[in-house]
Amino acid sequence: AASSPAAAVGSELPPEPGGSGGPGEGADEERELLLARLVPASRLKEAVGASLASLCLGPLGGAQRLGTLVDCLVLNYRLRQGPGRGRERGAEGPLRCCGCGRFLGEPVTVPCGHTYCRRCLRRELRARCRRCRDWLLPAGGTSTAAAPLRTSVVLNRLAEKWFPGECERARAGTRLEELLAQGRFREALGAVNQALRADSSDVMLRIYRAESYVGLQEYKTAIEDLNFVISKMPNWPEVYFQKGKVLQDSGFVGDALQLFLQCLALDEDFLPAKLEVEKILCDVLSPEKLGESLKESAWNSPHFRNKPFMLGSEVTASYCNLQLCPQQSLGGSDVLEPVSGGLNRAQSAHALNSTKDLAKEDGLKRVSSEPLLSGQGKGALLKRKLSFSEQDTVVCEDGRNKHKKQGESTKRDMTLAFGTIPGDLIDASDFECSLCMRLFFEPVTTPCGHTFCKGCLERCLDHAPQCPLCKESLKEYLASRKYSITELLEELIMKYLSDELFERKRIHAEETAEHSNLTKNVPMFVCTMAYPTVPCPLHVFEPRYRLMIRRSMETGTKQFGMCISDSQNGFADYGCMLQIRNVHFLPDGRSVVDTIGGKRFRVLRRGMKDGYCTADIEYLEDVKVADEEELKKLRELHNFVYNQACSWFQNLRNKFRTQILQHFGPMPDREENIQAMPNGPAWCWWLLAVLPVDPRYQLSVLSMMSLKDRLIKIQHILTYFSRDQSK
Repeated sequence: AASSPAAAVGSELPPEPGGSGGPGEGADEERELLLARLVPASRLKEAVGASLASLCLGPLGGAQRLGTLVDCLVLNYRLRQGPGRGRERGAEGPLRCCGCGRFLGEPVTVPCGHTYCRRCLRRELRARCRRCRDWLLPAGGTSTAAAPLRTSVVLNRLAEKWFPGECERARAGTRLEELLAQGRFREALGAVNQALRADSSDVMLRIYRAESYVGLQEYKTAIEDLNFVISKMPNWPEVYFQKGKVLQDSGFVGDALQLFLQCLALDEDFLPAKLEVEKILCDVLSPEKLGESLKESAWNSPHFRNKPFMLGSEVTASYCNLQLCPQQSLGGSDVLEPVSGGLNRAQSAHALNSTKDLAKEDGLKRVSSEPLLSGQGKGALLKRKLSFSEQDTVVCEDGRNKHKKQGESTKRDMTLAFGTIPGDLIDASDFECSLCMRLFFEPVTTPCGHTFCKGCLERCLDHAPQCPLCKESLKEYLASRKYSITELLEELIMKYLSDELFERKRIHAEETAEHSNLTKNVPMFVCTMAYPTVPCPLHVFEPRYRLMIRRSMETGTKQFGMCISDSQNGFADYGCMLQIRNVHFLPDGRSVVDTIGGKRFRVLRRGMKDGYCTADIEYLEDVKVADEEELKKLRELHNFVYNQACSWFQNLRNKFRTQILQHFGPMPDREENIQAMPNGPAWCWWLLAVLPVDPRYQLSVLSMMSLKDRLIKIQHILTYFSRDQSK
């Protein structure tokens, strides 16, 4: 059989991650609700107080329990920066990474359709897309590290053709990352310094050199490079995180916390920064720390004395008396100030908890004794500030940084070289789908990196769940059914090939209009009998019918014809239109389609379209009776046959009656106006559907345009079966 009627398939939603019950689950929920109420109003004081008060409900259970407090801190931090801060898009150019805003070296298109450079994804800097906040993990994947990052073939080819110099720099950066990953910091530093002699303004080289210095524990020099990058790209979240990690490793926890918050203020989904903030707060707010006297606690020990984060000495006495009410939440809303470039020692964090009076001067207190920024000279203090807001740096012959005064210019301007494309390099053939050989229309990129028109790819997946070019399995991609448009490629086509795109859209509109016609070239599903108003669930698995159902949904008609097969003509001369109510897709591409019968029709001409049958049709309606005497007799016949049908159904065995009710639903009620509907009373069609009659006999009844003749036919059938029941 091709595709057959089937019962509707339901699916249960999988449980939410971490949704299993356990000890303390109620306390955890109460704590989360308590903190969640504080975020919309940005009530930072209450959020901190509630975090402390929530400890009364039990242990925090890990840093992840502080996610709501972190969100509140970030929101407060962003509001203090003022509206519009950090919203600019980064470097201008046709090929720009959604993450770092720089040149799209080795482009990788993620499931949501946005494109990142391989570096941003390989480092797992964020769990969600920076543009749409959708998950970056591929369908079915659990880690971007475990899932292969396949370069987008089309976009990479365009990058190599348009900007070969930038692509070479991106490849050089990949080689430097490999050296850093292998711990070969001296070798990486030498390679970076050599490259910087040719171009001292390359911010990515500064990032790699800073990482090399960190690996060599030369923190002060690393900070200088990071400050240079911040001065050039003040809205790049990663550089604030990098600097925060350096300060955190050096002992400046408070400064590091501000930089992590600055990073999250620019990109709230920057995962490593959020984890670091949660770890810091978890350490500060842990019951063990709060339960100790500050004067004798580990926070005053020499090991922590250089850590700038510390709680007030009165927390111990107040902790036991904290209640879950706003009146007792901690004060001091002015906790953190925004960071510009680097962190000045005088501009570190404000106090959250005073050591004299918790009720009057609440807030975090900074204690700083200038820890060292170099692992090689642990006996000396840092003599100069870590902020270079009014100076810049240039590279010297020995690879070290040399400060220059304001107004001096470097070798080249920071405007990237990939801003414009020569007209002779733009070729429409670079944007052709390899399946239809036409300009991309709604381009989608598969996990293997190949790009096709959305419609072309869907038709290929109807036949086999694999890439049409490389034959890599796309089973997970098919199961997700998330064919997101590759936005960058679509933007490039709109910008540089607008005339060709206009023509492509015109052709697509004509094809859609052809598929939308419900009298000419109507798609035909050749399978079973269908009747007006009667449900007809279908199990669709053949590629041709997958295509037909998809086109019916995309055009908006949501209709197709249903006929039984015919040995001579392919399908019968009469049929019924089906209206799609719902489509449930299965992971392997099959679907369960819930339909209900609509208009009857007669076939005028048969045809074929992409493997499935089509037909020109005309619709059928019952001829209405106008004479009063004939109408009276028709009502009497109608009532008699209806009562006969009810009697036959009630006399069925319980087993059969239950099966009919489950599949077709209850029998429709008798209608007052028997000529109101163009197809007559609904109960007649319901009865024809449940009666075990040969389809050819049913087809003859379907084709009748006289209600009287149809009632007589049904009466004959019921009389035959009633006689059978009595035996």
